[in-house]
Amino acid sequence: MKPRIDFWYEFASTYSYLSAMRIEEDAARAGVDIEWRPFLLGPIFKAHGWTTSPFNLYPAKGRYMQRDIARIAESRGLSFKMPETFPANGLKAARLAIAAKAEGGTAAFTRAVYAAAFGRGLDVFDDAVLTDCLVSAGLDPDAMRERAADVETKTALRDNTDEAIARGIFGAPSFTTEDGELFWGDDRLDQALAWAVAHKASKS
Repeated sequence: MKPRIDFWYEFASTYSYLSAMRIEEDAARAGVDIEWRPFLLGPIFKAHGWTTSPFNLYPAKGRYMQRDIARIAESRGLSFKMPETFPANGLKAARLAIAAKAEGGTAAFTRAVYAAAFGRGLDVFDDAVLTDCLVSAGLDPDAMRERAADVETKTALRDNTDEAIARGIFGAPSFTTEDGELFWGDDRLDQALAWAVAHKASKS
């Protein structure tokens, strides 16, 4: 079996956008499987006493983040437009991403949501925007919304968030390997992939 990393992401996370748009290609080159793990940062922020994103709490950091994302996106051939509402409410999108797993559509839907949020600056809590994302990912909007409303899907998202907290995850994107290593940030994706390969090989 190939090594695997878990990709922990929140739809309000700008840097998760950068990772989501490249992780499959990078992982394929490295020979690593990806488990897509949407979760919610809200409970983690509340545990730190934060009422919103740190990028809003610290304006200088927020301004830097926007310029940093713009530079990186341009270097990777991606568009970037900050949405008016930040951080976005990613609850609906996260539930739909989990619902899409049964159809093998989580990755495509996730990329579509990030492209809408940070490529075009749209509000991904808006049902019309999410419908477009579902359609572009080849998923049936009605079927996905019905599945997203199931107790099983809601529980899966809560479980993802609880597991993220238990693993010590404090931000997104984060990557965890099969031996429990945690890597935080888009700039640590390559390191996470290399670690997963090296430590899978050492156990073979």
